[in-house]
Amino acid sequence: MAISLDGLSSGLDTTSLITSLMQAEAIPQTLLKNQITTVNNEISAYQSLNAKIAALADLATSTAKPGALDLYKASTSSPTVVATAGTGATSGELQVVVSALATSQIGVSAAMAAWPSPGTLTIVGHDGTAIEITPASNSLDDVVKAINSSAAGVTATKIAAGTDPVSGANQYRIQFSSTTTGANSSFEVHTGAPADVSAANDVLAAPGAAMIKTAQDAKITLWGGTSAEQVITSASNTFADLLPGVSVTVSAVSTDPVTLSVARDAAKVGSVASSLVDSLKAVFSLVSTNSTVTSSIGTDGKSSITSGIFAGDSTVRDINQKLRGAVSMPVNGHSPSEYGISIAGDGTLAFDADKFSAALAANPTIVNAAVTEIASRVAAVATQTSDKFTGTLTAKITGDQSQAKSLGVQVADWDLRLASRKSSLQRTYSAMEVTLSNLKAQQANLTSQLSGLTTSTTGN
Repeated sequence: MAISLDGLSSGLDTTSLITSLMQAEAIPQTLLKNQITTVNNEISAYQSLNAKIAALADLATSTAKPGALDLYKASTSSPTVVATAGTGATSGELQVVVSALATSQIGVSAAMAAWPSPGTLTIVGHDGTAIEITPASNSLDDVVKAINSSAAGVTATKIAAGTDPVSGANQYRIQFSSTTTGANSSFEVHTGAPADVSAANDVLAAPGAAMIKTAQDAKITLWGGTSAEQVITSASNTFADLLPGVSVTVSAVSTDPVTLSVARDAAKVGSVASSLVDSLKAVFSLVSTNSTVTSSIGTDGKSSITSGIFAGDSTVRDINQKLRGAVSMPVNGHSPSEYGISIAGDGTLAFDADKFSAALAANPTIVNAAVTEIASRVAAVATQTSDKFTGTLTAKITGDQSQAKSLGVQVADWDLRLASRKSSLQRTYSAMEVTLSNLKAQQANLTSQLSGLTTSTTGN
């Protein structure tokens, strides 16, 4: 470590002098740091653009898939019948009568103070499967706990039922409920092991017990009163694919037929097209914002020009032009503007929902095909640009990241170089101070000797 002898003999502010010299020495490193800042800003801007284009690629790819625009909506003439249209739905109409709702089985035992000893019970399912349950004791709480933790598909609840008129003990009933609905959710509860199952130990058929609700399927009737009458059942109150791609959920029995209608959902198709245009607009807007060249007047009265990060960037300009071409080029001889997708005179992309809706109503096949083609072209450009392995922007980002890393290594090398130079300057100036100090000491000594010689000569 160099010893600082700041101005000890010279009177110079060597620390400030060294600092000034080091600032001059560090100019190349400062330029490198500024270059790193510029590159990092570019990387950030490219990554933002790449993220938007990647999202555009995903959206355009999904929009271009076959059937992606075959969107339908279902409606019914009754609020107790709710229909939902999904993939595969087509236009159509159907009348249904809801003759039954799906229910679970609920039964209650006779009043009791404790479960019959030794406490074992068996639950028999609709298919005859018998599950033996052995509670920790014959207390009703333990019986309920054991049933609820079993795989029998039945829940149990202890309910107060007054007191025994003879013993005065508190009595309870156990309510048994199937965990699912439908005819196949029915069950029986028997005391004892599976081998003991019989009508004699059927808990829900014993005196004082009751079947509150039987398990049944939901039922709807189609074409009632005709030779083609058909009854359809469901274990739940939802009928999946009653029509292709259409599910129906019922909540009440109906007397009169309920009309189910399925029609093309123009609003959803328009929303898909609008979303694609919005995603493109977000890309174009980001490019425009970062390509702007602005002029300003500084406090010194001089004008300065500031260019956006993408200004003059041929890669970004090429991507922008390709995307604009993909969305604006004719489809089968027709301009996308005929369907409400257009580029205005100022270069902004626009979507006219009313015009699109009118075109879709007039010829849905042609409009759907046009949107699919536009989405396919956009997807190709966006994927080529943003692919995480081979994308144009990906390669540019990777190259800039490598450059930033290389510049960082150079800055680190300059840290070592500057530290060495500073140490050298400190040693040099310290040595100078020591030398000056020694010279001053010699001067004082010589002055003293000369003074002595002068006095001696005068005396003689």
